[in-house]
Amino acid sequence: MAAAAHGHNPAAWTGVTITFIGFGIAGVAMILPSVLLVWAGLAVVLLGGVVGKAMSMAGMGKQPSTMVYTHEEQAALAAASA
Repeated sequence: MAAAAHGHNPAAWTGVTITFIGFGIAGVAMILPSVLLVWAGLAVVLLGGVVGKAMSMAGMGKQPSTMVYTHEEQAALAAASA
């Protein structure tokens, strides 16, 4: 299973970094009672999600698996492992 490669791509790192910055802005705004800065931070959080998804759709996200088997190959693998 390819679970070990989860999130290790430019789209994921960029989206998380932008979102982290947005949470930082909103967190600082909670200390300095600034409603406008809280909304700005939340807007940056949403921007991080949009940028990450756009980069993923542009081909910088997780690539599809090259391990594609026919039904016959799957049956042979299942029989070999049983």
